[in-house]
Amino acid sequence: MTSGPLHPLATGRRNPLGRAVALLTASTAVVLGLSGCMLLAPDNRPDPPAGELETADPAAIGDVDPDLRTFYTQDVRWEDCEESFSCATIEVPLDYTDPGRDTIEIAAIRADASGEAQGTILVNPGGPGGSGFNIVKDSLDYVTSERLREDFDVVGFDPRGVNRSSAVECYTDAEQDEARQESYPAEASPDELLDLMTVDAEEFADVCAERTGELLGFVDTESAARDMDILRALVSDQKLNFLGFSYGTQLGATYAELFPERAGRLVLDGAIDPSLSNENITLGQADGFEKALRAYVADCQQGAECPYAGTVDDGVRQIQDLFAAVEREPMTADDGRIVPVSTFVQGFILPLYDNGNWPALTQAVSDALDGDVSGMLYFADLSAERTPDGTYAGNSTAAFLSVNCLDYPMTSDPAQMRADEQELIAASPTFGRFLAFGGVTCAPWEYSPVLGPAPVDAAGADPIVVIGTTGDPATPYEWSTALAGQLESGVHVTWEGEGHTAYGRSNDCIRDLVDDFFIDGTVPEDGARC
Repeated sequence: MTSGPLHPLATGRRNPLGRAVALLTASTAVVLGLSGCMLLAPDNRPDPPAGELETADPAAIGDVDPDLRTFYTQDVRWEDCEESFSCATIEVPLDYTDPGRDTIEIAAIRADASGEAQGTILVNPGGPGGSGFNIVKDSLDYVTSERLREDFDVVGFDPRGVNRSSAVECYTDAEQDEARQESYPAEASPDELLDLMTVDAEEFADVCAERTGELLGFVDTESAARDMDILRALVSDQKLNFLGFSYGTQLGATYAELFPERAGRLVLDGAIDPSLSNENITLGQADGFEKALRAYVADCQQGAECPYAGTVDDGVRQIQDLFAAVEREPMTADDGRIVPVSTFVQGFILPLYDNGNWPALTQAVSDALDGDVSGMLYFADLSAERTPDGTYAGNSTAAFLSVNCLDYPMTSDPAQMRADEQELIAASPTFGRFLAFGGVTCAPWEYSPVLGPAPVDAAGADPIVVIGTTGDPATPYEWSTALAGQLESGVHVTWEGEGHTAYGRSNDCIRDLVDDFFIDGTVPEDGARC
């Protein structure tokens, strides 16, 4: 199967254990601020030659806890890497309540501005578990415009627990392959299914705890946001400029709540309502992906070679029948791997993140109906970060679960989870049942949640722009309006389109609004639509 390039942010996340398939982020929050626009003073210092030590400008450090000062004043060596970038490793405290206890490392990559830099923009692509390092290294042209890169250095980083930074370690590549090929008996009763899922979750939790150690208890989003403040100081910016997509909006939200006086120009694209519980986030995503599915089927049926006959309802039923057939009898790929329904659905969901990938999804479905599952497995492998040689390029699955289990209390009461399942099925007859029982995963986790759902206001923060896409399946549009309404200074911008997030994949209107905000400090009109 051939396919065009996937949207770099279309990294649907999931629970790798059996039937429960988590979508984007089971824990996400966003913070935005808008009041009087304050232009940041241009930073006209030249970048030091690669390999030389760089020390934070004392003015950028500001008033920090004396126990943290050594982290804000550390020397950083930016060295040439990845052909045209500079890379550095930053030390941060493992535990911000006890900074002297131990340190961990944050991996960062920088693309220098092509012109005279007025500062730095930090970028996060989402997840949790997405690699900001990789998004800058591999997709810089996609997530930032040429105009933006002329005026700013762009820094991507892997949050704590992720990939090149001090990382969560759970399954090996071989163990991940094995887990992704497992399925539960289709004839299992609800009680038997829950028992099987519980056993898998307990095994996974034990492996993560044993292989990761105490880091597993400190990968929460608040700690990651505090790491961002150290990064801000070390690039000598007095205020943080940040471009966060999807879960990256939670990082931005949390940062603004913690450090409103240091929040500069923040753009949060694909926002989540931070007041929602994990269960309500999952319910919203179920509804969002069912709507995206119907939009996809309707679009397909306008073409000449669509495998879905009849009405939209008929087409959706054909997809449901296909899922049921794979659940009864998993498919086998050309390389011998088994593709159970959980992996099949994971592959189906990924291209729904971007309507530009709908034709490739149609081809994958047509091939599957003819007995060839390679296209759907290709998408599932992309989502899981599996490369063609059988290795996994990152630890997104492990990081996703680890962050979520600390960020959100989740119900694991069987009766409540079954009631939630019925709500999910009502919202999404196609995907709902695959999203149920997510609370099983965190129940045996060694570390209890340290955060929870709560509204944010980021009182006193400079203007922060929140972008919502009307047809976003992963972060439904209503979440962006809810978030903007909570914020003391939120600016809400709408893109009338399909797919997840807007900047970099929508139109000139969104691009210009974001670029003008970062470069000139021009705050969009609240309620602007593109």
